[in-house]
Amino acid sequence: MSKVRVLSEDIVAKIAAGEVIDRPASVVKELMENSIDAGATHIHLELKEAGKSLISIRDNGSGIDHDDLETIFERHATSKITTLDDLFDIHSLGFRGEALYSVAAIADITLRSRTADSAEGWEIHMRGGAKQDIKPCPFNDTGTHIEIRELFFNTPARKKFLKTTASEFYQVMQIFTPYTLLHPRVGFKLTHQGRDIIDVAATDDLPARIAEVLNLKADHMLSVTRAFPDEHLVLKMVLGDINIQRTRRDLQFVFVNNRPVFNKNINYHLNQVFRLIMPPEAFPFFVLYIEVPATDVDVNIHPTKREVKLRHEREICSLLRRVTEETLMNSPGREVSADSDEPKAFSPVERSFRYEGAASHFDQSGPQSLFDGGGSGGGSTGSGGSGGGLSYAPSNKDYAYPRAEQTPSFYLPKNELAAADDIQTKLENARYIGAFIRKFLIYEAGRTMLLMDQHAAAERITYEKLIRHMEKGDVEIQPLLAPVLVSVTPQEKLVYDEIGDELLKVGFEHSLFDDQTIAVHSQPLLLKDVEATVRYILAGDQVTNRDHDQIARRACRSSIMTGDKLGTEEAEYLREQLLQCLDPFTCPHGRPTVIELSENFLDQQFMRIK
Repeated sequence: MSKVRVLSEDIVAKIAAGEVIDRPASVVKELMENSIDAGATHIHLELKEAGKSLISIRDNGSGIDHDDLETIFERHATSKITTLDDLFDIHSLGFRGEALYSVAAIADITLRSRTADSAEGWEIHMRGGAKQDIKPCPFNDTGTHIEIRELFFNTPARKKFLKTTASEFYQVMQIFTPYTLLHPRVGFKLTHQGRDIIDVAATDDLPARIAEVLNLKADHMLSVTRAFPDEHLVLKMVLGDINIQRTRRDLQFVFVNNRPVFNKNINYHLNQVFRLIMPPEAFPFFVLYIEVPATDVDVNIHPTKREVKLRHEREICSLLRRVTEETLMNSPGREVSADSDEPKAFSPVERSFRYEGAASHFDQSGPQSLFDGGGSGGGSTGSGGSGGGLSYAPSNKDYAYPRAEQTPSFYLPKNELAAADDIQTKLENARYIGAFIRKFLIYEAGRTMLLMDQHAAAERITYEKLIRHMEKGDVEIQPLLAPVLVSVTPQEKLVYDEIGDELLKVGFEHSLFDDQTIAVHSQPLLLKDVEATVRYILAGDQVTNRDHDQIARRACRSSIMTGDKLGTEEAEYLREQLLQCLDPFTCPHGRPTVIELSENFLDQQFMRIK
């Protein structure tokens, strides 16, 4: 008996829908792309329960002709392509003809539309892929209005896996926001539960649109457009300077031929250039627009069209790095003569080396010695002369004279240490001898050298203390003389609305300064950076499932950071505090805090073992 069966059209439709539509945000993406392709200059998206109850989108585009109303809900019905060659020369956002077909298979849809040459509007009602009704309707303006209700009503398995309303709306925001940055000449409005979240008018000023949507300052942005005719490439960028620092890569947008995309190589190269001016734990803001011939882009590699392939990706990345670095280095700044009393205006890169928080891989003070100041890790390197060259005769001004209470230059380990095998015992009896690039602390333990990641260790210490205090409800706080104002993006504001009470549990007393700004009035003594900590806590889309553990994991990232300069006493105190932790050798995010380099290992590296 044959076991192979041809699936019914109903099952095929639901399978196809599952590939394209997996949550309300997927529907929003497809509908917005249709509106933009229709030439709309204003788009209004209205949601209830993040789209689970209602997704309504209204535009003033070209509209849909009466003769096409039924056809558009058939599979692979599209006006964008006609031949196979068109797949390799795509200029529209949509082209497969799967979106409306897929949505109609799993929802209840009412579509009303009117074209410029039509005397009246027309309405069609679809439910579960079947036409319910088609009739004339009052529709004054040219355009289209689509209402989608009961999403996944006939696919309960898919509906069951939808997340909370707050989480689903966060995903919608992740889809909606890039299109507002991509099309400044289109007005956008987003309404959720009757409340306007984003409402921006059309403009020709791209930086102003970006600043309004993301709640940033336009004077902290650098704009550049560079054409490369020989490569058939145009790069347009809006880059943030040193004043826009993020705790994660949430404000990084890449568009290829007017399509929001993700490309790992492009993002990597841009972030690498920004390492010139950013602290190691900070991430930049940028918006990148790439224009290449349509034949050099393959957008047909994934149903969501989120990922693309570029034919000359390596060359594009190389030019991108060059333009980005030139823009950051040569940003507007007034050079003045040496005899002028007027202060010099520095470029963002120059300012970054004068910015206390921007410790970078290119530390202008020279490398930190392992044994400076008698092994303190916090003294001078004794580098004299010009050009940062090493001097063996430090001046009296820079020399750190030994104090009577300092550890002697020789070290005799305890007898029992030689027989100890576990790293905890070795760390208990270890002695701090220096630091490497303000990232790794070095301890000597007999015939073993221990390297401690200062940030990972501080995270573990802060995390465990914060958890204990939160569980007891006695987090030590420090009132602030003046509130710290934290400007938030619409996504961060959404999370804040959901978990504001959790901030109080951590020790942040807060209030709303305005619709886009949080005022923080106190901070926990354990944490060092108010703004960074608040942003860490507001990061991510799991906005309603923040327990003590998750809050603490995010907050503890504001501990001692890579690049912070620690002295001998601070390094020893860090070691002692780490040893008191329940799990001292793993940070809250799973990375090791201490590793061991034995004498035997080093002998092998230097080929001293016969």
